[in-house]
Amino acid sequence: MKELVIDGVKIGAGYKPYIIAEISANHNGDINKALRLIEIAKESGANAVKLQTYTADTMTIKSDREEFKIKGGLWDGHTLYDLYEWAHTPWEWHKKLFDKAKEVGISIFSTPFDESAVDFLMELKTPAFKIASFEATDIPLIEYIAKQGKPIIISTGMANIEEIEQAVNTIKKYNDQLVVLHCVSSYPTPPEEMNLRTIVDISERFNVISGLSDHTLGTTTAVVGVSLGASVIEKHFIESREDKGPDSAFSLEPYELKKLVKETSTAFSSLGCANYDRKSSEKENIVFRRSIYFTKDLKKGDEITKENIRRIRPGFGIAPKFYNEILGQVVNKDISKGTPVHWDDINGTK
Repeated sequence: MKELVIDGVKIGAGYKPYIIAEISANHNGDINKALRLIEIAKESGANAVKLQTYTADTMTIKSDREEFKIKGGLWDGHTLYDLYEWAHTPWEWHKKLFDKAKEVGISIFSTPFDESAVDFLMELKTPAFKIASFEATDIPLIEYIAKQGKPIIISTGMANIEEIEQAVNTIKKYNDQLVVLHCVSSYPTPPEEMNLRTIVDISERFNVISGLSDHTLGTTTAVVGVSLGASVIEKHFIESREDKGPDSAFSLEPYELKKLVKETSTAFSSLGCANYDRKSSEKENIVFRRSIYFTKDLKKGDEITKENIRRIRPGFGIAPKFYNEILGQVVNKDISKGTPVHWDDINGTK
């Protein structure tokens, strides 16, 4: 069974789902809000909180050309540069955020968007790296990250099978600590476009731990993802969606993040394995199954007929499968109505 470890927490099909609470741009440029979000992630029971490490200049160039303008969706009208300038997490915050996570006892790592961000995060002793869907085809960056020897989680939004395979093979040349997250890169994602069975296919096709980076609203899709084998769930979260920001519309509020942690854990614990043994919680209820009862008073030597026995609840008599076998036999003692049928009541013994 494949597994990897981040800060001592084992991740894989045999373990509870690993929940990553994604801050992204939901600090809205306020470091105190970012610090509070780390506390919320810990209070909610998430395993890790995640940042994004870039600047507008490491993501794009400042340009008003049409191809640099966003048309439609949440960020309609922004240039790429302006969006990333608005959404980025200042690098000078990172050490304070990493220290805060250590203080409250939650893992913290980030998505680097260029090699300088990788180097910066290594200086901060990041325990893992996340590769974003939009960078899943940046093979030079993926190779650089893989060479660092840290666990890697990569999202697959927009990538086709060949692109995913190339990314996975690039990582595996240097590093076998890999989780591949099924992802649909639309914000928010319509549930009917999720195709969650892809989680299973990813695991089997690429021989990796699989999971889900989920941009749908609410927690239902994530819970279903766990039931299909997702070992990692990543969701954006925010203190309040009233704090309008680049990602607020599809982010969980604190009570929803707590619900996500609880429900995915319950979903995982309910999976178990294929098993037909009687469960311990069922044992007290076995007496309420059907069995055969005498439904009339009988005298010793009377014949057992359909008129004086029935298959009813509770289950203290012999099993219903013997009903036809005992018809026509006789009782060997007086019987009172409501007595369960036992073999030693019939013709002496079975």
